Amino acid sequence: MKYLILLALIAVGCVTTSGKSNHQKRNRIKYNFNSQWLINVGDVEDGQLADLTDENWKQVTLPYAWNQEEAYKNSIHDLTTGIAWYRKHFQMPKSAKGKKVFIEFEGVRQGADFYINGHYLGYHENGVMAVGFDITDYLNYGKKENVFAVKTDNDWKYKERESGSHFQWNNDNFNANYGGIPKNVYLHLVSDVYQTLPLYSNLETTGTYIYASNIDIDAQSINLNAEAEVKNASGKDQMVQLKVDLYELDGTLLSSFLGESAPLVKGQQTVLKASNDVNNIHFWSWGYGYLYDVKTTVLIDGKSVDELFTRTGFRKTAFKNGLFYLNDRVLMVKGYAQRTSNEWPAIGMSCPPWMSDYTNRMMVESNGNTVRWMHVTPWKQDIESCDRVGLIQAMPAGDAEKDVNGRRWEQRVELMRDAIIYNRNNPSIIFYEGGNESISEEHMADLKEVRDQYDPHGGRAIGSREMLDSKVAEYGGEMLYINKSAHIPMWAMEYSRDEGLRKYWDNYSYPYHKDGEGGTHGQNVSGSKIKDASAYNHNQDTHAIENIIRWYEFWEMRPGTGTRVSSGGVNIIFSDTNTHFRGAENYRRSGEVDAMRITKDNFYAHQVMWDGWVETENHRTHIVGHWNYTDTVKKDIYVISSGDEVELFINGKSKGTGEQEYRFLNTFKDIQWEEGVIKAISYDKEGKILSEDFIETVGEPAKLKLSLIENPAGTKADGADMAMIQVEVVDEKGRRCPLANDLVAFELSGEGQWLGGIAKGKDNYILSHELPVECGINRALIRSTTKAGKVNVKAAAKGLVSDEITFSTQQFDDNEGLSAELPSDGLDVYLERGPTPKGVSFTTSRITVPIESAVAGYNNEKAGQSYDDNELSEWRNDGTIETGWVKYKLEQDTELDECCIKLTGWRRRQYPIEILVNGELAYTGKTPLSLGYVRLPLKGLKGDEVIIKLIGANTENDAFSHITELDPANNKGELDMYRDPNGAKVKGELRIIEVEFSQYVND
Repeated sequence: MKYLILLALIAVGCVTTSGKSNHQKRNRIKYNFNSQWLINVGDVEDGQLADLTDENWKQVTLPYAWNQEEAYKNSIHDLTTGIAWYRKHFQMPKSAKGKKVFIEFEGVRQGADFYINGHYLGYHENGVMAVGFDITDYLNYGKKENVFAVKTDNDWKYKERESGSHFQWNNDNFNANYGGIPKNVYLHLVSDVYQTLPLYSNLETTGTYIYASNIDIDAQSINLNAEAEVKNASGKDQMVQLKVDLYELDGTLLSSFLGESAPLVKGQQTVLKASNDVNNIHFWSWGYGYLYDVKTTVLIDGKSVDELFTRTGFRKTAFKNGLFYLNDRVLMVKGYAQRTSNEWPAIGMSCPPWMSDYTNRMMVESNGNTVRWMHVTPWKQDIESCDRVGLIQAMPAGDAEKDVNGRRWEQRVELMRDAIIYNRNNPSIIFYEGGNESISEEHMADLKEVRDQYDPHGGRAIGSREMLDSKVAEYGGEMLYINKSAHIPMWAMEYSRDEGLRKYWDNYSYPYHKDGEGGTHGQNVSGSKIKDASAYNHNQDTHAIENIIRWYEFWEMRPGTGTRVSSGGVNIIFSDTNTHFRGAENYRRSGEVDAMRITKDNFYAHQVMWDGWVETENHRTHIVGHWNYTDTVKKDIYVISSGDEVELFINGKSKGTGEQEYRFLNTFKDIQWEEGVIKAISYDKEGKILSEDFIETVGEPAKLKLSLIENPAGTKADGADMAMIQVEVVDEKGRRCPLANDLVAFELSGEGQWLGGIAKGKDNYILSHELPVECGINRALIRSTTKAGKVNVKAAAKGLVSDEITFSTQQFDDNEGLSAELPSDGLDVYLERGPTPKGVSFTTSRITVPIESAVAGYNNEKAGQSYDDNELSEWRNDGTIETGWVKYKLEQDTELDECCIKLTGWRRRQYPIEILVNGELAYTGKTPLSLGYVRLPLKGLKGDEVIIKLIGANTENDAFSHITELDPANNKGELDMYRDPNGAKVKGELRIIEVEFSQYVND
């Protein structure tokens, strides 16, 4: 059954790599610097001094936010802020003397001051990106101790020191404030002639840039290019040369070549280049995280002085004709707008890398191909995880809900610069995002200039949300609404905001939550009151249906449906998040999985609808809910399927075929429950079976069942790694009981720290040793200690047979605070979907008939704006019915099957219109309400002249009142009329944004 699928995700579809990264070479060493840190919450006088007494401080292993245990216990608004000090005592081996030593922080929140042995190194304030310092001159070697100290401040109102300006993205709606050092820290030891680090903040270095050119997908060939920024700190002039070695996943050397020699003056830096053609390339793709190790070596007199390994992948992209191409194949964006924190209960964002893989791979398993990280740059751990699992990323820098000017805009540009430099070798990043709202053309050009300077060859588009009429952006798309384009790809940046708790199946199942009930203590981001919170308190069944309905409008406008198409969209969000909420709980529950990554029915809805690059390539069927009701229950059964028709069976007896709506939703009305097996079979138009699903009635709860989900390389005894314990209530046959909500008491012994899980109740059960299952299942986290050994967990619940599980943690090699074991060592790439398929990804179902010209009853000179491929322009009449017409001259005399039209006020205004083809009536009626476009049938009438004519007064009624924009003050140029208080007063308007006429293509 599907309930068991995700336990296996951690073990399937992976290819074993070389285990540890090839990072430990004689002339360059990267140390894991996460161990043996001390924390004190609150300010400390002279906290930077090496001889400060700190033995009573709390010892932790990074990454560790000092307030992370509040995650999901407190709302985002109530997360504790303030000053915290971090200190670390460590020793540097004598062998390191003579090396250059740099420290790299992947990120701190919000601002921080850095000290080594009492010496002030500097500060960092953007709260998002990495920063580095050269600490060579301040270190002690051998047995003499070093002390590194960091003073952090995560105040929501933190101001930049020099300008006094706030950072726009330090926002208590979407950027969960896990303070201190919530990301990894590394030490880099290099020779005195070395490749720099990609850490522009403070160090002002750009590192090594790897990219492919002359990409030939069919021939499996590329031109591999390496550009290494090399610095000479040797004290004398040098003649240097770059060597490049390309290694396969299994460590096999695929190619080796040299660049030209070049002089490098002492104290200076230069960029060394080398390139060569390489064949037999495996291209990185969706669900196919094929990666290579590129070793770039600096040679002096033919001898290696610096060797750097860069893990990367190669793919080909194009953004044209309204389409996005990956490896020469059109891909429709399907995925999630995920909070960048990507957090978990009681630990916030500071999870080990395998848990990042677990989440991001689940997005791929749901058949999502893209994650749009929201508002701020994701940390390197998630970026590298997406590389491994084959998940495309849209990477923002930092922003809130509007464009800004002055110093705050400069902050955004600087952050984009740092993020591009740091992440430009990661193949999964394909979109750079300039903002979570429209930005000016001048600002878009600023960001594009940064991209062109630091990543001119990465095959990445830069754009922003909205940008519907931009001449600079390379992609765009609104929030909530459907956009189409024939020039740049347009995909919805976030849609389907509804929320629902995993605890609730439907109205008929314990605990009998009535769909929509619960209210809210939240508010809209703009601060306005939520008038009706029913859309944010769904049961699982209605939440899944809402996701189907919302996706359907994108599917209708997919590639292959005309010249102007939608390139898809991303659903907000994937996992329930400790950020802005509108429902009954104090966290957002829009996820397809809950905060412990346990699936809801939404997950399977997307898995069915999205299994293909554009159209369905692998058929699936999913029955919503469970089959453990009572004899008194007669209810609608919902089946999500990609088939043309679905038949339902109960205990082998057919209940007929379902009523199909929104292409994927099949409803079987008033089905009487009876114990046994419910089965759904989907067919194509010829009656061939495509896919099927079944659910069986499960017996009474009998016992608990514990399962272990852990790091595929084994749980490390480093004080930071974690394991998940899954608990289920099962019947005598071991089948999960879908209605069980038993309270389970856990007892832990051995080398682990209990962190627990999440459930509805006081403090959301955060850190509690008691945890109820919900719908028969829950999970809890256990953190390793720094001592290897056994961990035993016992679970007990009233009236159920207990269970226990034991696992072992593995020795973690740490030498006086330095470790050669990096956090992601041993993690494998995920190749389950295979290489990019050959052939086209869609069939052409509609052909657009071009419009040659147009005349109108009013504003004749603007009639062309009704078909100009610009959704921020429109044609409108003067408000009288008599002038409400436009006559279109087509380029050819042909049969017309459909008019696809976007009308101003699409979500709230209905227009009574007639459409005539060469004078013959093809359509009459009120236009439907939608979130963008509507399709009107034209009877296949032949002609080259089409008239759209208003025949009555408009009517106003918002069909999507639960779908609200964030800030009514922004984007006043939009044409949805959501922000137009006077729009309803005009009853004789005809306002056309875009119109197209098309012919159907026979199957």
